Formats: sequence, structure tokens, C-alpha cells
Amino acid sequence: MTATQERVRPDNAAGVTELVARCDAAGQKVCIVGGNTLEGMGFPPEREDVTLDMTALAGIVANERADLTIAARAGTPLRDVATLLAAQGQFVPFDAPQPHYATIGGTLAAGWLGPRRHLYGRVREYVIGSAIVLADGTIAHAGGMVVKNVAGYDMSRLYVGSFGTLGVLLQANFKTALLSPHARVFLAPLPEHTRERACAQLAALPIRPASAFWIEGFHNAVDGEDGAEGRILVSLEGSDALLERATRDLRSALGRAGVPDTHVVDAGAREAFERVVDAYVACLGERSITYRLFPFPDESARCARRLRELAGHFALHAESIVDVMNGDVVLRISDLDARALGSKIENFDDALHDAEPRAAVVAGKHSHRPFLRVWGEAPAAVDRMRALKRRFDPNGTLNPGRFVGGI
Repeated sequence: MTATQERVRPDNAAGVTELVARCDAAGQKVCIVGGNTLEGMGFPPEREDVTLDMTALAGIVANERADLTIAARAGTPLRDVATLLAAQGQFVPFDAPQPHYATIGGTLAAGWLGPRRHLYGRVREYVIGSAIVLADGTIAHAGGMVVKNVAGYDMSRLYVGSFGTLGVLLQANFKTALLSPHARVFLAPLPEHTRERACAQLAALPIRPASAFWIEGFHNAVDGEDGAEGRILVSLEGSDALLERATRDLRSALGRAGVPDTHVVDAGAREAFERVVDAYVACLGERSITYRLFPFPDESARCARRLRELAGHFALHAESIVDVMNGDVVLRISDLDARALGSKIENFDDALHDAEPRAAVVAGKHSHRPFLRVWGEAPAAVDRMRALKRRFDPNGTLNPGRFVGGI
């Protein structure tokens, strides 16, 4: 931080509104930060006059247990919300990395997509209300604390995934879901020539797993040991009866795929799942870069293999996590040290985006990261996104240049 930059950590809404209004009027640019768990996403700020740290604006505002709703301030860690809700048999499927530090505001702004969304839906679908500070310092409210169908567009969801370019989130209200009483994790190394059959069997299970991953690498971050074709980690959630039936189905499916050995984890199953999500953004110091892609589920395994082969062409080490249920592919490439990675990463990034134009960087501390295509190819709607930015933030005050298309 240079001597001309200012860092402010307000603990109330008035502090946020005053700061944003002052910066907007003075032509200063504001960089919004939370727990920094997703700091590897997006372009670096094109200009950073003031850093707005939202972590002091934390706490539960309302908890309507009987109505299945909860409201929290933007700087509240996800773990605080999850712990409170779990004690009353409820949850919101944030499924974001490092929930002890990740904040409500940062997770929503990043539009994070969790691996249980095929079963429970996206987090944006749980948002029922919000309070946002607009670029001129005014507070805009949307929705409330009541779960109901409304006519027209839900403005709260507009801010989800906007990377803080349209406003500063003060508070989010959520509907909650009932927490499954039990969880179980299955770990299995994959023998040679079993990967495709195992993934196909998992995708076709009559009782859908809460999550299912095909993993290669990430040995110090994710449970289990690789076989000849990596390993699988599957999590089930539900009642005792549901888990027993799903366990029988899963064992039979893996047997048909040629996977003989399966390790079952009951105690610590939810933590094992969280370690996979944490691995999505786990860095190897400055010697790794991690990408995330969203192919169709039936293309994800082939996509991961192609990308690992591409990394090998550049003599880079590759590790991958494939979300079997949703199709997401996480690819972490690394080298022996930061200098070796730096000599290859920009050429690899070009080759990667030639093959997969929408690949996005989600983690990486290497000094070359700002020169990569961190968002990949801009979406077809980028002109409408720019128009929204001009409408909500005409002076370009909030997080300028950080989002897709340089918004």
C-alpha cells in the first residue's frame, strides 16, 4: 500500500455510506475486501485509492427459526451462520472455501457456485432480501424476511456475482433449509480403466449423492490416496434409513465399475467434504495457479484429461478435481518454484484459453497472475453488464476494472 492509499474498516452502515459517498464525489476508487478467501479471482484493481474492509460489519441481525429465515451483516463469516443454523437443524448451502474466514458479502459478490447445488440449488436462490450501499452512498433495500413469490425482478439477486461493481452489500437475508441429520463419505482409489465407468455409475445413482468428485492429486489437502486413475470421494446426506439404502446402491455401482475397495467415513464426513471445497483455492505458495471450468457433466472427465495433457506439454505438474454431479473442473498447475512457473504460465494460459475460452482463474499468488486471462472470454451479455455498471455506478467508483470484461 502506498502512502496515498487509505484503508477503512467501518463497523456500521453509516461508516460505509459516508465513505462511499465521499469517494464517489471526490473521484476516488474504492476496492472492497472481505475475508480474502477468493482473492485469487478477478483482475487486480485498476486503481485503488481507498480499501474498504467489510470484516468489522459482522453479526446476525435476525434469526427466525420457525419461519426458516435468517439475516446477517455482510462481514459475517460463513462459519458463524452455519454453526448457529446447525444447532437448530438448518443450513444454507454456501459450500465456499475456508468458511471460518469467508464472509457473506464476499461469497455472494463472487457468485461462488458450490458442489451441492445440483441437490440444494445455488446460494443466490436462498437470498430473499438485501441492503446495498450504492455508489452515491444511498442505501437500497430489496426483498425482506418473508419467503414468497413476487412479481418482477428480484434486485437482491442482481448483486450476487457482480463482484462488488454495482454496490456494497451491507446485509443479506436468507431462507434456510432443513439440515440432513447424518452425512457419510466414501473414498476409493480407482484402478486402471475404471474412471469413466465409475463416474457414469455415480451420475446414475437412484439416490443422488450430495457431492461426488473424481480427484487426481491434492494429496496434502483432500482425503484418500490415488489409484492408477486417481480416486473418488462421494458424500451422502440424509436419514439413517436413506443412508443405508444409498450405501448399498453406491457399493453395488462401484462394484460394477470395477472399483473393489471403498473406505467409509462417518465421523468427520462433513469436514472431509469441506476439505475438497477448500482445495479449490489452495495455493502452493507462489508456484501454482488454479483454474475452474464449467463444462457439461458428460464432458467434464474428458475435459480434465485434455487439460492435464496440455499441462504436460508445458512440463507443468497438474492436479484436478472433477465435480461429477455438476461438471465443474478444477485444474491446479504448478512447477518447482515461482521462477520456473513464471517462465511458462503465460504461454500455458494462452494455450488453455485456445482450448477452453471460458476458463477462469480462481487462485494463485504468482506475480504473473495479473497478466493472465483471469476471467476467460467475456460472455455474450457483457455489453448489458457494462450498461448496468454505468447505470449503478456512473463514476466507476466501486471495484473498477476487477470484473469480467474489465468492468
